[in-house]
Amino acid sequence: MSTHHGEFKVTHGKLVVVDLDVRDDVVAAATISGDFFLEPDEALGAMTAALVGLRTDAPLNEIAAAVDEAAGDAVLVGFDAHAVGMAVLRALGRSTAWHDHDFTLLDAGPLHPPAQMALDEVLLRQVAAGERGPTLRVWEWASNAVIIGSFQSVSNEVDLEAAARRDATVVRRISGGGAMFVEPGNTITYSLYVPETLVAGMSFVDSYAYLDAWVLRALRALGVEATYVPVNDITSPAGKIGGAAQKRAGGAVLHHVTMSYDMDADAMVDVLRIGREKLSDKGHTSSGKRVDPIRSQTGLSREEVLEAMLKHFESSYGLGRTPLDDATRAEADDLATTKYVDDAWLHRVP
Repeated sequence: MSTHHGEFKVTHGKLVVVDLDVRDDVVAAATISGDFFLEPDEALGAMTAALVGLRTDAPLNEIAAAVDEAAGDAVLVGFDAHAVGMAVLRALGRSTAWHDHDFTLLDAGPLHPPAQMALDEVLLRQVAAGERGPTLRVWEWASNAVIIGSFQSVSNEVDLEAAARRDATVVRRISGGGAMFVEPGNTITYSLYVPETLVAGMSFVDSYAYLDAWVLRALRALGVEATYVPVNDITSPAGKIGGAAQKRAGGAVLHHVTMSYDMDADAMVDVLRIGREKLSDKGHTSSGKRVDPIRSQTGLSREEVLEAMLKHFESSYGLGRTPLDDATRAEADDLATTKYVDDAWLHRVP
């Protein structure tokens, strides 16, 4: 017999706590508790009994369905059957919370575009293999770049002559989403490499908001009225701030975000084939101005904004620091030259 304890805090809701006794991969006894509200009281016993007999590998929807059926017409306030299921997954170690992990900030220094793409793939692979713990990386650019999503067409998205004129290297990343034009110092880009257990039980849409909640809090503390707009946008009354993208592989998640700090709209429109409708969606219907929702709303330098973001992450979840090791750098450099500068990868969608 083994005992297990799990907690799940509902967003804008209450805390649900589950304690389990497990024998032979089956729940033998259970207790549900928390600061939620429930009427009638008797429903709690029925919901608890619904957990007994479930296999420890039961999917979340099966657990939630059993609890929901047991609750019947009971009124659940501040939680629901899904929250109970999430607490069960936490108890069984199939779902984790931020504080279950030790995060490290990885300093890779300035990198050219192919190396940035390659390092993302290598770090994702290392976290999936258990060779590296959960990691946060802030990108620094050594040169201009146009980065297209994994499924985008080069010819549809990029004016290659304009990119060459502006000395911007065109690269394709492993995650989906849209194209970006980057010059050193004009954006804030970060990547999170985490075990998939951190977003277990969440829809893809919910996982985007969950993994970026910390940066919204950090921006709001700086005076930026940042909000999240599904599927993957961070925005403000002053215009779109940035967008997120994900790639999942081997039980790990790569989640990266690029935000505009002080971007030249003329240059972006010159290089990217952005239609009027999409341009309007980004918060600027004409060129000739800068896209700077972070700089203009904070009055801070990019370095000061980054420092505030990292301090917020550290105070929320803890954050060690480490430089990029030589072995990982060499692996990323090799991948950059064999994959990310190869036209077969770049033009896999012509």
